[in-house]
Amino acid sequence: MGKTISELITEYFMKHPNRDISHGPVVDWVTEQWLKDHDVPPRDPWRSIRKLHQEGKLVKVKKGIYRYDPKYVHGVDLFEFSEKVKEEIFKRDGYKCMLCGRGRKDGVEICADHIKPKDKGGTNDIDNGETLCMEHNLMKKNYSQTEAGKRYFIQIYKKAVATNDKMMIKFCKAVFDDYDEFGINGHIPRPNGK
Repeated sequence: MGKTISELITEYFMKHPNRDISHGPVVDWVTEQWLKDHDVPPRDPWRSIRKLHQEGKLVKVKKGIYRYDPKYVHGVDLFEFSEKVKEEIFKRDGYKCMLCGRGRKDGVEICADHIKPKDKGGTNDIDNGETLCMEHNLMKKNYSQTEAGKRYFIQIYKKAVATNDKMMIKFCKAVFDDYDEFGINGHIPRPNGK
């Protein structure tokens, strides 16, 4: 059996010590190596890069750029909910994503997500957790909560326009008006500039 995705990523960075490397070339190389032993591409190698950083094995230079520094490597306690707390969060939320309502009964993988991250004072207790499907967890990790919300409403708006759902179009426009009124996420343009 071949190496794990994390082992391949680590190997790549160790071959290029003290260099600032964007995740693109790493993902390409890892995919090439992975396909030598597997029929399908590796799943989310960029997430494994981020996890190696969280574990203290890579230095994050800036978004999407990491460095392996042999002198830097150190252990880090991962900021994760205990299995007991995860189960309590899932049970409280009905084993469904708090954004889309899909869950295990729909065959959708769910996860316990921190509402407030550790670096902003968040804790690992049930009150700081919410159930998200993998899709919305990924969206939230890529954007702040308000950005994820606005992008989600843009998707809803586009579907409403496609189906001529006048009530939902009106509702989404009201949400966009609130974003504008409070000056939140103006860098994300409203659909059709309206």
